[in-house]
Amino acid sequence: MATPLDPHAAIVTHAAGQGAAAEARPNAQGVLLTTADGQPLARALTRSRRRARRQAFLLVLPLLAFVLITFVVPIGQMLQRSAKNPGFSDNMPQVSAWFDENPRGAVPDEAAFAALAADMAAAAEARTVGIVGTRINYELPGTRSLFTSTGRKVARGIEPPHREALLEMDPRWADEELWTAMRNASTPYTSSFYLAALDRTRDSAGDVARVPENRQVYVMLFQRTLWLSLLITGLTFVLGFPVAHLLATLPMRRSNLLMILVLLPFWTSLLVRTTAWIVLLQQQGVVNDALVWLGLIGEQGRLQMIYNQTGTIIAMTHILLPFMILPLYSVMRTINPSYVRAARSLGATSWTAFRRIYFPQTLPGLGAGALLVFILAVGYYITPALVGGSSGQLISNMIAMHMTETLNWSMAAALAALLLAGVLILYWLYDRLVGIDNLKLG
Repeated sequence: MATPLDPHAAIVTHAAGQGAAAEARPNAQGVLLTTADGQPLARALTRSRRRARRQAFLLVLPLLAFVLITFVVPIGQMLQRSAKNPGFSDNMPQVSAWFDENPRGAVPDEAAFAALAADMAAAAEARTVGIVGTRINYELPGTRSLFTSTGRKVARGIEPPHREALLEMDPRWADEELWTAMRNASTPYTSSFYLAALDRTRDSAGDVARVPENRQVYVMLFQRTLWLSLLITGLTFVLGFPVAHLLATLPMRRSNLLMILVLLPFWTSLLVRTTAWIVLLQQQGVVNDALVWLGLIGEQGRLQMIYNQTGTIIAMTHILLPFMILPLYSVMRTINPSYVRAARSLGATSWTAFRRIYFPQTLPGLGAGALLVFILAVGYYITPALVGGSSGQLISNMIAMHMTETLNWSMAAALAALLLAGVLILYWLYDRLVGIDNLKLG
């Protein structure tokens, strides 16, 4: 039991916020340390730390729940959907069982066609034959109608031999590529969508092979997205660096006035800004009219600056330019101008002073701006959709198409997962080469 302490000998402390553990042991005079209310000091410290941790957790709990619900859970569902699609396996169990019992390359026999007929009849009765056809249509375009039409006929009943009966309905049932697609879809978990996102597929032997050249589109879109994002990042740097330097060196009164012009695009709808570029860049638009009026081009030689990559580059550079200017400005504002003056006084030229003294100090802002612009450019959708045409579309537009038009959510999820993985890899490389700790946003 604790011995009451003399006011001159007691050590009374409030344990809130203490980070180091304390032990309940007597002091040098053999007196047990207690708090003002007589509790052992170690117990009070432990209880105080637990209370502090609980309070801190409750403070961040709303934000944590928001991040989990709106970010982590959707990404997890996306990753699952990219590798799981049970549309065929759940509705065609007998055919899936035949695939499990027979190796790749096995020629479909009468048992396989009998299982197919039975599953088709059951799927037609359950009104799920459209789901089956849609799943195979992802692997082999143009086959959904084959499943729906055959399902209606099989539901009315067919007589064995089933192979001849199904081939009489449609000779495409003997197509080896069709049976390969069904085999690939016979398990709920599949890598088919990731292979398709890389313009690959599995042949009848199970080996990974390229899809026909007329269907190779996704790798080209990934390359175009990467190239245009890098180009736009470079253009925003070339245009934004002088503006940020001007804002940082002008007196505060003028700098604030010009900063309003930089921030003005944020007060205007993205759709309005993109539409304005359509008005400016079209062949009968303001820019072409000005060039004709100046005599630089003829009436018949108006430039095509919209609905192509040129329109995408111009519009996205304008829209993303503030995201480069603001981080650069926030860093340039803190650079002491006496450093450059000292370099000049020691004999350095203006270019040398800029290259060796001033520019290295702006790298944290440049890194932050480049990272912001690049990540935003990689995932941009509405601007390329409106001004890009066929040659200015990015991978994000293909993801949106699969989500809203083809309803192939598994393919959209696979493309999005690959895009996310690519961005994370680039982020990791940036961290290894430059260091995320060197980023400064303000």
